[in-house]
Amino acid sequence: MRQSYRIIPIYTADVSGVCSALYELGGMTVMHDPSGCNSTYNTHDELRWYDQDSLIFISGLTEIDAIMGNDQKFIDDIEHAAKQLHPKFIALAGSPIPFMNGTDFPAIAHVIEAETGIPTFSVPTNGMNDYVYGAGIALEEIAKRFVKDPEKQDQKDSTSKAVNLLGVTPLDFGPQENVEILKQNLQKCGWEVMSSWAMGDDLETLQRSAQADVNLVVSAVGLRAAKILWKTYKIPYVIGIPNEWLTEDICNALELAVTKKENQKAVYLQKRMPKEAKITLIGEPVTMGSLAAGIEKHYGHSTRVLCPLKECEALIGEKDKVVLGEEAMEEELKNAKIIVADPLYKPICPKNSTFYELAHVAFSGRIYF
Repeated sequence: MRQSYRIIPIYTADVSGVCSALYELGGMTVMHDPSGCNSTYNTHDELRWYDQDSLIFISGLTEIDAIMGNDQKFIDDIEHAAKQLHPKFIALAGSPIPFMNGTDFPAIAHVIEAETGIPTFSVPTNGMNDYVYGAGIALEEIAKRFVKDPEKQDQKDSTSKAVNLLGVTPLDFGPQENVEILKQNLQKCGWEVMSSWAMGDDLETLQRSAQADVNLVVSAVGLRAAKILWKTYKIPYVIGIPNEWLTEDICNALELAVTKKENQKAVYLQKRMPKEAKITLIGEPVTMGSLAAGIEKHYGHSTRVLCPLKECEALIGEKDKVVLGEEAMEEELKNAKIIVADPLYKPICPKNSTFYELAHVAFSGRIYF
């Protein structure tokens, strides 16, 4: 029962992460599931659902089709919709039932691409991982398949300094205006934001990303894409969020990465205070790590970050910790004095602690937005 949740919710699942990452890119995302994943996604995880159209579909998997392994209906439905809607690509995302059945998504994607001529890929989701995994792989696939070689494109102005923002989704950043603030902070230091992966830009803009001088990973979601762009085009990357306290440090790290042509250690992990933490922050490691570094720099109070997400060990510092599960988190918080976290964490925090609310869409959904 250590993995059960009695009080707090769980984080957004990997299936919703895929949909969120690809929402604005003009593709068609298909969740292979009876129906539950779609309603959870659009009612809890997606701020853009009522204001901006996107081709998000559910396969309507039936019990008999699941038992008999009838993948042809799934393929036919996708191809029929694609012929009518002409998406720029097709992304297939799995859920628990096809995962248990062993559905061969890469093979299905290959069949659909061969028969329609539309680029098609699958993301190996199963509803058992958090959004960082699903959204991260989705953006990784975009980096692999759609970014164009800069030598085959019209070159940008050589005098401008261009950066891509990687890992930008409403699950971590909320509405678009929050992303615009990050862009403005970078522009004040002379950096041009070439593309934002993937809020506020379309697929054509992302395809030109290889022209940038450097990538800035602003959430754990963007790390996989950053590694692909480094491996393929040798674009170095920096990790951190250019908030009001760290923008100067971020820009210095971007300059250094371009000059040395090598990746830089997460900016928010540099110059952290070594003494015992007075303030505890809970959430996505790049967001909370950057906030923690800003608090230490501006106010002089030692901080630590508790990360409740998987595959984030490389993004936290020595004082920080990955904490998975409600029971483990409650135990870790029992001596915390000052806590900064999503409001839905408050019921498992000590009664004598001081709690500061910082809503996170991937945890509490649209309740606070």
